[in-house]
Amino acid sequence: MRLALLLWLVSFGLLAAPWQSDVPEIKEAQLAPWYWVNRLKAPDQRLMTPKEITAFNARQFKTLPEMVALETMPALLAADEVKGQITALAKEPPRFYANGRPLGPADWARYRANLNLGAIKGPQKVAFALVVRRTVLRTYPTFERVFNKGLNLDLDRFQESGLFPGDALALLAKSRDGHWYFAQSQNYRAWVPAADLAIGSRQAVLGYGKATPFLVTTGSQVETVFNPEEPRVSKLRLDMGLRLPLVPSTHNLYGQNPYAGFVVRLPVRNDDGSLDFKAALIPRSQDVHQGYLPLTQANLVRQSFKFLGERYGWGHDYQGRDCTGFVGEVYRSFGLVMPRNSGEQGHGRYGHDHPFGKGQVAAKLKVLATAPVGSLIYLPGHVAMLLGRVDGKPWVIHDVAGLAYLKGGQFYRGTLNGVSVTPLEPLLLGPNTSYLDATYNIKTLP
Repeated sequence: MRLALLLWLVSFGLLAAPWQSDVPEIKEAQLAPWYWVNRLKAPDQRLMTPKEITAFNARQFKTLPEMVALETMPALLAADEVKGQITALAKEPPRFYANGRPLGPADWARYRANLNLGAIKGPQKVAFALVVRRTVLRTYPTFERVFNKGLNLDLDRFQESGLFPGDALALLAKSRDGHWYFAQSQNYRAWVPAADLAIGSRQAVLGYGKATPFLVTTGSQVETVFNPEEPRVSKLRLDMGLRLPLVPSTHNLYGQNPYAGFVVRLPVRNDDGSLDFKAALIPRSQDVHQGYLPLTQANLVRQSFKFLGERYGWGHDYQGRDCTGFVGEVYRSFGLVMPRNSGEQGHGRYGHDHPFGKGQVAAKLKVLATAPVGSLIYLPGHVAMLLGRVDGKPWVIHDVAGLAYLKGGQFYRGTLNGVSVTPLEPLLLGPNTSYLDATYNIKTLP
């Protein structure tokens, strides 16, 4: 009877539901950005100027092999080079369907056939395209989902990454069924659905991301206004960090006065797959900023907390993101670009690195004691962002699947599966290995 009464009171808002968590040491107040911003000594001091960010990005493209400046792409690529890029991605390790059936030779043969390698003969003309809606990068040109032997259905092993409206691509090959392109983005290459791309001239595609003035999407998700006339830019989802050209407008856009919003130019796909542009309206009530956000510690905290509680999405699956997608989108809202994968980020020689071997916990804690908020902590397959210190101990925010630590002296394994705030020191990868044991680099940007 008492439980029923409590549930009734909660359901009618007459009693707050008790907050609880199995995350060690966490307090509810720590789930608010102000808790961490208020602890900063210089919250609004710029860490990099726009000019410094531009120079940082230029060094990324110049020194890191996984970063590709698309304007440097040649008009033609040798057939063997294109085939090599496709086959380098298309590995065939043991994989399983959701029902537990292993992929057999016939399954792999079907995927290989759609790679269309036999059609790649002689120099391949490089085409260019803009993404028109959020989409995926896949290992093979298929939406079929496959998994490791453990059948963790959250981890589709054909899922590589995600792309967003306005992202530029160089198209290198087409699948046999004609529904996919093998494409190079600025920091990754894989198969992309053709239906989500609009093909245009090199100048139109590469010029889009350089147009000024521009608006930046600074919320975890931003949405254009509904309009009944142009469905291609109506209620379109835009993720954090997208750079959208601002355009002048009349006093009537699709039957609405746009004065209370921002009019941006968005790429759209014509029926024949060609590129066009349409004006779209984003209301001022949405979380956007004219130009990139100033890179400050306070803004790093605020931006990261806009994803708090979002479900983990391996390779940007589930309309979410994974650990590197999380930090990548946060930093993208300031105009910084980085490699896609955690290993490429962690081992890439940019920013200020503090490399370590396994163990060396005391040395790592010494670095973390003075590292600025926003520093990135790399361990195999994962990255976390330093959020601050409580009683001298480091806390992080990260997009993470598992949760493990010693609870009452016993190994405890739970789950997080989302963007989470946690202390760093108690976290374990396994019964005998802590996050700090496995940390191999602490990177500060710049």
